[in-house]
Amino acid sequence: MVATPIGDQSMTFFRPKLWTGVSAAILLAATAGCSGEAGEKGAHSGVGAVPPPAAGEGGEGGPEQGPGAGEKGAQEAYRAVPADSRAALRLAHLKGFLLVAQKQTDGKEAAAALVGQGMSEVFDAQPGAFTSAGVDETVLRKAAQTGDPADINAALATVNAAQAKTAANDAAVLKGLVDIATGLYAGVVADGAVDPIEYQHAYGAALSAEDLAQRSKDAKVQAAKPDLDKLVALWPSATAPEKPTPAGQVAAQASRVELSLS
Repeated sequence: MVATPIGDQSMTFFRPKLWTGVSAAILLAATAGCSGEAGEKGAHSGVGAVPPPAAGEGGEGGPEQGPGAGEKGAQEAYRAVPADSRAALRLAHLKGFLLVAQKQTDGKEAAAALVGQGMSEVFDAQPGAFTSAGVDETVLRKAAQTGDPADINAALATVNAAQAKTAANDAAVLKGLVDIATGLYAGVVADGAVDPIEYQHAYGAALSAEDLAQRSKDAKVQAAKPDLDKLVALWPSATAPEKPTPAGQVAAQASRVELSLS
């Protein structure tokens, strides 16, 4: 998806939520089809095939995958994070889908679709990395089927438990999440239309970054927290508004977060 700086959005029109009147199963099939296969050609590229873990990270291993399939910004974020923190970034990235599913207000079907998108675009790209970390796949699949708040809470609990056992450089993971959020957000307005799916996926990464900052004791992370809070505030709601915050403003605030981390 080609991203262009967004300035005056007076002529922007809103593309209705894709799941309105559409079953979660149909929506998930659509997102699975554009994940990795269609790459940047699809209307909703998502994050596609996230690079597999490097040796020693856990899972099946394998070489890093270059950009081209799926969302380039997310892949670059994975390659930029140190190998020993990549598993933690995967967990945090998946967690973002759960957090935004928890925040959305369109009901269980929409929540299930968001969790399913996270499974398709992050978990299924390298399931071994998650099972090695101790994530209960059955719990995640149930949340993706039901969208029930209790099931989403259970899914968050298994990810939280895995995060607690996974060593990582929190500052590096936070930067990776900010890069993912910014990269996805660049596609929120394209060809004059608002993409509500990209908006929510980007918001999920931002929410996961906020969650990490709340839990971390890393001095760099805490120093960046005020700027991070301002970044997250640029998503005014869990559902895309007709006129979202311009992508250039989001990118500028993300740069302030990364400057704070350094």
